[in-house]
Amino acid sequence: MKVLIIGSGGREHAIACKVAQNPKVKHLYCAPGNAGIAGVAECIEVGVGEFEKLADFAEREEIDLTIVGPDDPLVGGIVDVFEERGLRVFGPRKNAAVIEGSKAFSKDLMKKYQIPSAAYETFDHPSDAIAYLNNNSKYPIVLKADGLALGKGVLICGTPQEALDGVRQIMEDKQFGTAGDRLVIEEFMTGREVSVLAFCDGTHIAPMTSAQDHKRAKDGDQGLNTGGMGTFSPSPFYTEEVDEFCKKNIYQPTMDAMKAEGREFKGILFVGLMLTQDGPKVLEYNARFGDPETQVVLPRMKNDLIEVFEACIDGTLDQIQLEFEDNAAVCVILASQGYPESYEKGLPIKGLKNFEGKEDYFVFHAGTKKSSEEILTNGGRVLGITATGKDLKEARKKAYEAVTWVEFSNKYMRNDIGKAIDEA
Repeated sequence: MKVLIIGSGGREHAIACKVAQNPKVKHLYCAPGNAGIAGVAECIEVGVGEFEKLADFAEREEIDLTIVGPDDPLVGGIVDVFEERGLRVFGPRKNAAVIEGSKAFSKDLMKKYQIPSAAYETFDHPSDAIAYLNNNSKYPIVLKADGLALGKGVLICGTPQEALDGVRQIMEDKQFGTAGDRLVIEEFMTGREVSVLAFCDGTHIAPMTSAQDHKRAKDGDQGLNTGGMGTFSPSPFYTEEVDEFCKKNIYQPTMDAMKAEGREFKGILFVGLMLTQDGPKVLEYNARFGDPETQVVLPRMKNDLIEVFEACIDGTLDQIQLEFEDNAAVCVILASQGYPESYEKGLPIKGLKNFEGKEDYFVFHAGTKKSSEEILTNGGRVLGITATGKDLKEARKKAYEAVTWVEFSNKYMRNDIGKAIDEA
């Protein structure tokens, strides 16, 4: 079997490592990949947005399965391009990936099908949004750019002035580009945040083990929103009772809603949850594996990933029983100082060999590149250091031990990933 993975981050490295475990996979490619992915796959220099070139490559090399990692190509319709050519591909079509591509669409869907979520309003003009805020007395309040913004297009505003400034940043200054052409203003929910990734075949949905992400750049959930600074799995707050509620009121109803709208969803549905006093509610949907959630969920998964992907494509997911190890995993992101704003790239990384031959430790490359014999930093999030343990406390201790094995000159990380474990 020949497999192509599209993407270049820590998520794609974790997927590649899991896919490579399947003995049937004789050749694994990744476009464009990174220095870490190059250790398990042949990297090809084609960008994630070059749909026709990627499809040409898949045809030429007779690729049996293409796996799409990032949100941009999914929302842009890469799956439709591959399917039109008769190529087998894993991920939602463009009309289903809109569940992530437009926050307004997903909020309207939840409202129509009575899926629990925060109250909201949508605006196309900054003047209307400002008028709404001037009549609003409840703070904090949440502003969300409608489109894709690398996980950063959400502002939590504590005062009326912050909210007015936020509208200007998103809709007038276009801080997040065209993602801010529309704006969703949402009530601020309080509670524990939990992420659940689920396999979907258009009709059936199979949730994976839970995870909990840390979005803010600095310790104590301070600083700017990022793509994610670390995560742990499972979440001790995601109980069997919560799981049952979500299966009945959120997961399956979302699948049914998308099908009823003529937008059959096949691929990975990421459900961001807030465990409020009134019960679990949906914070957001994503149409792909989360990053860095994938780096703690896949190392705990017992199933063969290719088999599950095939079942999703073929509509036979109900025949798969998902199984996860009775353990825990913690991932700490090593970032470049200054992320998510400006930061230096091209700095040598030392100590990666320390992870070789260690079963419970993983180093997933997010922003790296190879230059002759050296591996250099090449992004804001550089590496995801993951460790597994018998429980969350052991996994956390091991992950923070492992971050000391790697060095680069502007290395930055949060020191409190998984701190909530102590409160569970």
